Amino acid sequence: MTDLFEFHSGHLPLLVSIPHAGTKIPDNIFGRFSNAGKKLPDTDWFVPRLYEFVKDLGAYLIVANYSRYVVDLNRPPDDKNLYEDEKGSGLIPMTLFDGSPLYAAEEPFTEEDINERLDTYWRPYHTKITEVVAQMKEDHGYALIYDAHAIASRIPNLFKGKLPDLNLGTNNAESCAPECGYAIAEVIRASGFTSTINGRFIGGYMTRHYGKPAKHVHAVQMEIGHAAYMDEASLEYDEEKADKLIPVLKNVVNAYLGAMSPGSPPV
Repeated sequence: MTDLFEFHSGHLPLLVSIPHAGTKIPDNIFGRFSNAGKKLPDTDWFVPRLYEFVKDLGAYLIVANYSRYVVDLNRPPDDKNLYEDEKGSGLIPMTLFDGSPLYAAEEPFTEEDINERLDTYWRPYHTKITEVVAQMKEDHGYALIYDAHAIASRIPNLFKGKLPDLNLGTNNAESCAPECGYAIAEVIRASGFTSTINGRFIGGYMTRHYGKPAKHVHAVQMEIGHAAYMDEASLEYDEEKADKLIPVLKNVVNAYLGAMSPGSPPV
């Protein structure tokens, strides 16, 4: 398949990954979804639009075209839970974030079914990331991964109250050099948006698997609350809100790059 993801090549030691904004679903899968599931409520809406600027910046960019409901690219291939209290999510999701069923009828998946989705959708995405990381290390001596996400600001089944606007995850300071986390944290704390670091979201599979500072690969996750840039009731992009957020995201990305800029030896 040639339409699994969009890829933009770059020249900087930075790869921005957007694994959950895709909405493509094969007909034989979509037809079995519940009515609620067919609305794709857990999509990371408009995230590629928010990060369009990284192309001009010179970063690498990879954006998945297929929905997380087909297979979740930010979950490990063995489907082990990333969070002890994880609900409504998995390698092949069976429920929506609110706990309701994704499929209209119970769907028993065989090991063959799972392997087919891994081989068709999951592995090509991660193979590309691995190739880009290797290229960045060859060119620069180190690699930076920025995993970009967004989520509804209120999901009682997953967390209490309203999620902060900007949620930085560094796997509790294990997925990147300290200066990377410090630099980004300084930007988001001064941004005027509500924020937290390693709160409800500390980073998924991308952050934890690829972020190996000792091997000169650094990874962070940014989870944005939908309320920061869109109307959550209508699921419409809010230009006024987004115009305030995008400059902050630019500052975040530049701070990440600056923390490991030439002259600063990789940690």
